[in-house]
Amino acid sequence: MKLIPEIHPEVAEALALGLPVVALESTIISHGMPYPQNVQTALEVEEQVREAGAVPATIGIMKGKLKIGLTPEEIEEFGKSEDTVKVSRRDLATVVARKMNGATTVATTMILAEMAGIRVFATGGIGGVHRGASESFDISADLQELGKTNVAVVCAGVKSILDIGLTLEYLETMGVPVLGYKTEDFPAFYTRTSGYRVDAATNSAEEVAEILRTKWSLGLDGGVVIANPIPEAFAMDEDLINEAIDTALEEAAALHIRGKESTPFLLAKVKALTDGQSLESNIALVLNNARVAAEIAVALGPINEL
Repeated sequence: MKLIPEIHPEVAEALALGLPVVALESTIISHGMPYPQNVQTALEVEEQVREAGAVPATIGIMKGKLKIGLTPEEIEEFGKSEDTVKVSRRDLATVVARKMNGATTVATTMILAEMAGIRVFATGGIGGVHRGASESFDISADLQELGKTNVAVVCAGVKSILDIGLTLEYLETMGVPVLGYKTEDFPAFYTRTSGYRVDAATNSAEEVAEILRTKWSLGLDGGVVIANPIPEAFAMDEDLINEAIDTALEEAAALHIRGKESTPFLLAKVKALTDGQSLESNIALVLNNARVAAEIAVALGPINEL
């Protein structure tokens, strides 16, 4: 018997009426930021979506139940809990079967969003090919999910702790379009540019929506990356952030930190090395992505018309 997600009444009503809905991940709450900034940011992100005319649906797993739309109380629980598992595609069945609490990554948020009928998702940055992947084979499951799951992902590019060039090559191999939102440059999360270009620059939410409609109407399964640069006022100095990242990577290697533990470790280390500036930038770019995602969801229209 196929598992059916529990959809929050507000989200269910919006989907039934063909109103715009934006999916939001829960990993940013449990593993992306410290408490209480994580809870405050999650609630602010939802408010950004509402102000832009869409309904937010924060996605997570609670006691094995697939939840599409968390209540403020559930978000608080995610933010305080220290035993919530970070859940990617490979972990999903185990966490659900064992009735555990799980925070969804980009990959699992995409899976559950598509199950619920949500086509637009806002996050901070997608996972990618890690530096040294030729030896470690450390490549985020987010990239394969983007190759097969019909959800558009608004992000500030990929974190510069990753190998950005190889990440873009992998996305090309998987047939995933990388659209720049009002930019020709692919952003590097904390900074607005990375030295790499997007596949196509777009000038408006309406233009992005038309590309999404066309892609899926052609039967081209898979997601789309919509790269939305961090607001200029919150962009970090490139030398400062790169130095912090290099130091964090060296420490992670020395401590043999790999796999899904590496990103939370690196982000925490970079935050410490930048005296908290990276956390400020992280919050600003997530809020910005939520607003843009809502605008795209509004322009995209009802899912049954796609």
